[in-house]
Amino acid sequence: MNFSVITLGCKVNKYESQVMSDAMLCAGFTLEHDYKNADIVIVNSCTVTAVSDSKALKLMRRVKRENPHSITVLTGCMPQAFPDELKNFDSADIIMGNKCRNDLIPLIKEYIREPHRIVKIEPHQDDVKFEQMQVSTFDERTRAFVKIEDGCNRFCSYCIIPYARGRVRSKPLEDIKAELKILADKGYREVVLVGINLSAYGNDLGGINLADAIECACSVDGIRRVRLGSLEPERMDEDTIKRLAKQEKLCPQFHLSLQSGCDGTLRRMNRHYNTEEYMHIVENLRKYFDNCAITTDVMVGFPGEDDKEFAASLDFVKRVGFAKVHTFAYSRRPGTVADRAQNQVQKSDKDKRSKLMIEESEKLHQAFLRSQLGKTESVLFETRRCDGLFEGYTMNYTQVYIKTDKDVSNCIINVCLDEVMGEGCFGTVQPCGNE
Repeated sequence: MNFSVITLGCKVNKYESQVMSDAMLCAGFTLEHDYKNADIVIVNSCTVTAVSDSKALKLMRRVKRENPHSITVLTGCMPQAFPDELKNFDSADIIMGNKCRNDLIPLIKEYIREPHRIVKIEPHQDDVKFEQMQVSTFDERTRAFVKIEDGCNRFCSYCIIPYARGRVRSKPLEDIKAELKILADKGYREVVLVGINLSAYGNDLGGINLADAIECACSVDGIRRVRLGSLEPERMDEDTIKRLAKQEKLCPQFHLSLQSGCDGTLRRMNRHYNTEEYMHIVENLRKYFDNCAITTDVMVGFPGEDDKEFAASLDFVKRVGFAKVHTFAYSRRPGTVADRAQNQVQKSDKDKRSKLMIEESEKLHQAFLRSQLGKTESVLFETRRCDGLFEGYTMNYTQVYIKTDKDVSNCIINVCLDEVMGEGCFGTVQPCGNE
């Protein structure tokens, strides 16, 4: 029998989908990329917003409609966070929570032996250890994601993820090193360390933090670049940043979650920092990392945000001068504190503020790209575009295009960045120092 895996949501989900795919292959199933032709279709869901839930359920219905004889499996964050809402959802033959991922193969085999609806969702418990898992390959040939942390203890007022993921759990350093050695042997040049709250790595292990994990990853021979997933502004003190800056393999690109540039909004969000503290982290990153790129997420239209608060947030974004900003409007999330707030913002105001923030984000991104011109950077190339140009990324994640007849995928090449081209830079290959 064959199977297909469809992933919704974040990089952690992508990693876990790869883990499930590897398990299915080891159990004797074969991979089918088109779910319409698959005997088993696994949907790894996201529940970060109510829209994410709707998307997952809509997808499951479409899969069952277009491939009615397939065995459909719904897993991931949505069933874990809202088990009661899925009791009567008949488009999924098997429904599993995040905590039951190791039961995937046994439950599928049980269904094959005797077809009947199976629901297995167990609540998260405190003081549990990081779930043992590793990948030996990844769909992206040049870059592999490696999950080193799971769970979150923050309980932001708009977020359901602590209920879907449980408390912070960290992957032991020896397990990180072992997994990266396997990936290095398979030819991966770059790894991205990811987690639900990556900055909290080590909280549960005692005496170590994210810097220890990064130093461990950078010590693996064959891995040329270590990149970080999204970071929260916690435990990012100056001493930690100084430690990180000593690691030559660490990419100077930091996605530092902001959410709002207004202190009043941040308090209502239950974010554990203010704009002054955030700016201090930014200044230290720029102090210790040459030509670093700082990107972020910004939410507009959070309950209680008025024009004055939005203006403060927009002004702060300008002052930081991000390389890129992911802007999104607040979406009500049942089960959260913010959903119960009385001062919800009108959609028309959210749309207007989104437009203004996106316009400013584009200006900042173009300014950042222009700041890269004239620099010679090492670029890890990935794929050839349909127009014949090869594309890849610098250490600070600037997208770069070159014209070449050679296949340079998975090659690191020095490139002088000559001109801004769309969302990246067009460059010229330099004659020495390539790998």
